[in-house]
Amino acid sequence: MTPHLGRYKIDSGSVTFRTRHLFGLAPVRGTFAIRSGVVDVAEPLADSRVEVEIDTGSFHTGNDQRDAGVRSARLLDTGRFPVMTFRANGSLEGTLTVRDVTRPLALTVERTEVEPGSFTVVATTRVDRTEFGVTAYRGLAARHLDVRVEVTCVRS
Repeated sequence: MTPHLGRYKIDSGSVTFRTRHLFGLAPVRGTFAIRSGVVDVAEPLADSRVEVEIDTGSFHTGNDQRDAGVRSARLLDTGRFPVMTFRANGSLEGTLTVRDVTRPLALTVERTEVEPGSFTVVATTRVDRTEFGVTAYRGLAARHLDVRVEVTCVRS
């Protein structure tokens, strides 16, 4: 089912990820906070638009030392690059920008729930951090992050 045409703002949402560290031996789970976002649902659907801002400083895995290291200039450099952005037209194939590096990224929709005046989407993707210049700790930190995004959008 497709949401009604119009503009929606992201009312709530989460970006969660899974990866590995310690040479691939230990699993790591974490989150990022969504700062803001809009979805324009258009007819035809291919003319729709998505734009989401993710707060890099919100990186959280529950390990304060690791989190500070990831936020540092060696990896995300949140002081210089406080926001990651995802932009897409039509489908959820778009671009992700991290540290001023923009690369193609496609999300796979796992579930959609449509209510009057709102909708919720769950989508997944895999991100290769090295494609965005986040290359420190090769071998120690995994190259890929399996990402799950869940957002609820309300008509604005």
